[in-house]
Amino acid sequence: MATWDDVANVVGELPLTEERSPREWRVGKKLIAWERPLRPSDREALAALGVDPPEGDILGVRVADEGVKFALIAHEPHRYFTTPHFDGYPAVLVRLAAIDEHGLRELIVDAWLRQAPKKLVEEFLGGRR
Repeated sequence: MATWDDVANVVGELPLTEERSPREWRVGKKLIAWERPLRPSDREALAALGVDPPEGDILGVRVADEGVKFALIAHEPHRYFTTPHFDGYPAVLVRLAAIDEHGLRELIVDAWLRQAPKKLVEEFLGGRR
C-alpha cells in the first residue's frame, strides 16, 4: 500500500522534479503525477458504466499513450482505472492503496522518462547501466 509520502519520495529521487503545488509533481514544466480525487461527474460516469467508483486516495500518472493506459487497466483493474474525463489523454488513475512501492516506482519513473528532457534522460539512464 503506497502513500503520498511514497509518491513524494520516488519523485524526489528523480532529477529536475518539483512539487509545484501540493501533490502535483512535474519534471521541468511537464506534469508527471498528481492527486486526482474523483469529481461528482466522474462518479456519475463510472456508475453509468456499471463500475463502482473507487474510494480513497487516487493518483493520476502520465503514461506513454492510451495503449499503455488500457493495457494497465486490463491487466490490473483493481489497481488502475480511468474516467471519461481522460479519454484521449495518456494518463492512468491509480488507487494509491492498491499499489505497492515497487509498482509505484516503475510507474512514476516511466512517467518521468517520457516527460523529462532527452539529454537528462540519457544521463539518468547512463548512470544506471
